[in-house]
Amino acid sequence: MKFSVVITTYNRLNLLRRAIDSALNQTIPCEVIVADDCSSKETEIYVKSLGDRVVYHRNQVNKGHAATVNAGVQKASGDWIKFLDDDDYLAPNCIEQMTKAIALCPDAVMCSCIAAQVDVNEVELSRTPQLGPGLAFYIPQADIHYGMLLEIVPFGTPVQVACHREAFWKTGGWDSQLDANCDDIDSWIRIAQFGHAIFINQCLAYRTIWPGAYNHKFSLSRRLDTNILMKEKIYNLIDGKHRSHIPALEDIKNYLKLHWTLVALKQGNLPSFMKMLDKSFFSLFAWWLLLTVICSRHSQISNLHIQKFVLIET
Repeated sequence: MKFSVVITTYNRLNLLRRAIDSALNQTIPCEVIVADDCSSKETEIYVKSLGDRVVYHRNQVNKGHAATVNAGVQKASGDWIKFLDDDDYLAPNCIEQMTKAIALCPDAVMCSCIAAQVDVNEVELSRTPQLGPGLAFYIPQADIHYGMLLEIVPFGTPVQVACHREAFWKTGGWDSQLDANCDDIDSWIRIAQFGHAIFINQCLAYRTIWPGAYNHKFSLSRRLDTNILMKEKIYNLIDGKHRSHIPALEDIKNYLKLHWTLVALKQGNLPSFMKMLDKSFFSLFAWWLLLTVICSRHSQISNLHIQKFVLIET
């Protein structure tokens, strides 16, 4: 099994250096690819100075995040793709631990892990929650979309996720129409049609929280609209065995509206709060669903057929 780490970048060389170092310093060898969305010459000069340790692709014109991911994967020769944005970085044993887990579930097409959120000084702010039992487990394909709908199996951002290259191309790659606004989640939804998912309950990735992050350029109302679109896609893919015990799609939409309205209120963004405030704020079922989702993130996964793995630490 061979891994390719695909690092996307655009004019953030100071951060890119750290991302590249984290990929090159993995405890087992992997291919490292830098996909550059037409940055200034500085980036090209630096990456080429690394020689054949790094495969370099540079877009001739700026094409956006999703298209740059696709260009990077096109250059990859690995069986598995590990995604990495330039402002994030990997733990040294990330690829090793993912390789061990995937070997125990050869029909998997996705693998995710716990990530730490850090500030610009690499001080840890929080971590994504542990899911399920043991150091690692898998969820059969038939259960994945149900888990995604109720947010009890969130795959997370690119720094947490790896996928099988063949499954990636079966979906046609990332959608440029979304471009950094749930383009990753949209990809996970579609890839999940082709195999099982693995979760590793170890912190193997680090995501930088800072004002320059890609998703900060979108308004809260636009993020709400895209979230609703993602839930609609997931809803249509849920296996028949779960259909009898899932909320109505309209209730899911009301829950999302409530969630993002509260985000606006928490941020003190009164214009967005007033724009998104509607009857969902006063829906008892929407509040119940919000509390259910919050509680499920901090409890053992239920209603899913999970298989615990035993990973041997080295």
